[in-house]
Amino acid sequence: MLVGAAKSKRVLPALAILLSGCAVGPNYQKPQTWTPPEWKVAQAGSNGSVTVPDAPDVNWWNVFHDPELTSLEKRVATQNLDVQRGTAQLAESRAQLVLAGAERFPALSASGSYARAQYSSQSLRTIISHIGQSTGGGIAQLLDGSSNATIPLLDRWRDGVDATWEVDLWGRVRRQYEAAQAYLNESTEQRRSLLIAREADLARDYMTLRGTQQQLDILKRNRDDAQHVLDLSSSRYQHGLVSELDQEEARSELDAIQAQIPQMEQEAKLEINAVSLLMGSPPGSLDAELSAPTTGLQPVPPRVPVGLPSELAERRPDIRAASDELHAATAEVGQAIADFYPRVTIDASFGMQSFSFRDLGFWSARAWNVGPTITLPIFQGGRLSGQLELKKASQKGAAIQYRKTVLSAWKDVDDALTSFTKDGQRKDELEAKKVADQRAYDLALERYRHGLDSFLRVLDAERRLFQSEQSLTAQVEQESVDVVRLYAALGGGWESVF
Repeated sequence: MLVGAAKSKRVLPALAILLSGCAVGPNYQKPQTWTPPEWKVAQAGSNGSVTVPDAPDVNWWNVFHDPELTSLEKRVATQNLDVQRGTAQLAESRAQLVLAGAERFPALSASGSYARAQYSSQSLRTIISHIGQSTGGGIAQLLDGSSNATIPLLDRWRDGVDATWEVDLWGRVRRQYEAAQAYLNESTEQRRSLLIAREADLARDYMTLRGTQQQLDILKRNRDDAQHVLDLSSSRYQHGLVSELDQEEARSELDAIQAQIPQMEQEAKLEINAVSLLMGSPPGSLDAELSAPTTGLQPVPPRVPVGLPSELAERRPDIRAASDELHAATAEVGQAIADFYPRVTIDASFGMQSFSFRDLGFWSARAWNVGPTITLPIFQGGRLSGQLELKKASQKGAAIQYRKTVLSAWKDVDDALTSFTKDGQRKDELEAKKVADQRAYDLALERYRHGLDSFLRVLDAERRLFQSEQSLTAQVEQESVDVVRLYAALGGGWESVF
């Protein structure tokens, strides 16, 4: 008894291992992510913003403290058509996972059939003849005495339940399900990457729109200043203090400024249409909302939280998607290897069979069968070998793509940090230039009013001030876009946005 018990203890685990099978092929190992040795702290300018390793808000656009931008960003996740399409593709991946997972379980089906059949009388005579020869000839003589014996038309009734299940000895089904799960994860990250990209696009277009609207306000203020200078030169000309040349040059400057206003209004309208498209809305639907008077571009906050470099691989959805793609490719290699091994399927059925419908319910009409089917590939014309080489090549390509994605991610981050730093320094210089040009214009206008200087000095100072205001506004816009670009490069924050 003890010997028998010991043998059963060894046999049962071995049988369990055999039934559970082993997954052939390589197991996925998550690659090590490269990170730079030091995190570069970016400072926008001498008095500008700095990046700090604090955890950023998932809703990173809140750093601009712009209620309209916040409202648009909250709506883009549900209204943008690209994101909606990504959601539909994610649903497709979930359905593929369900299909792949179904093969792990037995397939059950119920069926019923009826047939009216005429069986061959010749076949019946042949069968009975062979039986008669083996039993002494009695049955065969009986059949020979009735040469006209035929099999009548028969009604055949059948109902039952059929089952089939593949014993996954080599892990083919498990590798297939593993690959489907990885593809689902990849689709999830691709949708998240798409959403972050559209959020960044919306923020950039919004910043560009506000910058254009501020440029338009500058044009209108300069138009008013040019009109004031024209009135002043006209008054001095009428009193004989200056020549008509001053008046005409002032009029030319006013006309030049006025000519730029329609172009700037056109640019603002086109940018509103771009925002409308991102919001999944027709042109003109956001005109009233985005054309309303604003306070202009909000300054970049003094502290921009960007997190730690070691967490970039966890935040960037494209890196996670590339990792999932490599995982799926690795699992498919195992699936291709498993195709070289025998495939064992257990088939079973149970039901009732009868030549009479009323007899179908009797227990004696029962019929059943159960047993394994083993399929061994012998010659496939190179299909299995070609499939394995294809999957190995796909795995190698996925590994290379992962490395490229990581390097591209760090390039995006470094480029964004560099732009943030240099554009902030340039903004400081433009602010100082704008103050100096404003002072020069005020002095030149005052001296011209008292006849102490020529009109050319006023005109030159006015043009420099106008250019300084436009350049400074454009630079403030660019610095805001740099912050958007930085957050997009960092993956839009730490947490998932779903």
